[in-house]
Amino acid sequence: MSITYPLSLPTSIGIESIELRAVNAVATSQSPFTYKQQIVAHQGQRWEASVSVPAVRRDLAAPWKAFLTSLKGQQGTFLLGDPDYVTARGKVSLGSPWFLQGGVWALGGEWDDSVSYDYVPPEGGVTAVPSVSGNQSANSDTLVISGFSPSVSGVFLAGDYIQLGSASSAQLYQVLQDASSNGSGEITLDIWPNLRTNVVDGAPVVVDSPKGIFRLANNISSWSINNSSAYGITFEAVEALV
Repeated sequence: MSITYPLSLPTSIGIESIELRAVNAVATSQSPFTYKQQIVAHQGQRWEASVSVPAVRRDLAAPWKAFLTSLKGQQGTFLLGDPDYVTARGKVSLGSPWFLQGGVWALGGEWDDSVSYDYVPPEGGVTAVPSVSGNQSANSDTLVISGFSPSVSGVFLAGDYIQLGSASSAQLYQVLQDASSNGSGEITLDIWPNLRTNVVDGAPVVVDSPKGIFRLANNISSWSINNSSAYGITFEAVEALV
């Protein structure tokens, strides 16, 4: 069976830590005499990430090793999002499972797969099937979506994420300001990055486990093994833009 991109992250063990970076192409020049600055914001915006997996035994590390090697350097792509935002903080959220859901390290040093951290849904949570409201153009820093109950405050909170597209067209966006629905059930979101492409009326908006498409930052896949047969796996990633 041939490998099809984008890949999903392995589930044998969760991510231990992740650093997500929002990178902007902004040119700055400064006078050496007055220190006055000139700022020019270009269109370039992308996500970058540093990912670490816990030091684990061979059987748990094996799927991650195969995942990294299967990417074949920067050729392949994979889906990645903020693992602490399986659901949003706003009222559209129905809970917030922790990203190591499904297991913990036991006192004896073994991974216990039977443990699951499930949080109680926030009071007043809003269920919805959101979609894009009206055709909207690439490079816009706002997005109008619909499908919500009218006049609800705090449907999204600053820092929440959404996803447009799916599979190889998935795009990850962060909500920059708290957002409420208007009398028609529409919400205007301030987003980062700007819209990657034109979006059409009715296109679905993903609010649970939103992700974007990433690739490795370089063409080397590596892992370390210590004298206790514990594997250490870390890698750098950048958003895959075409």
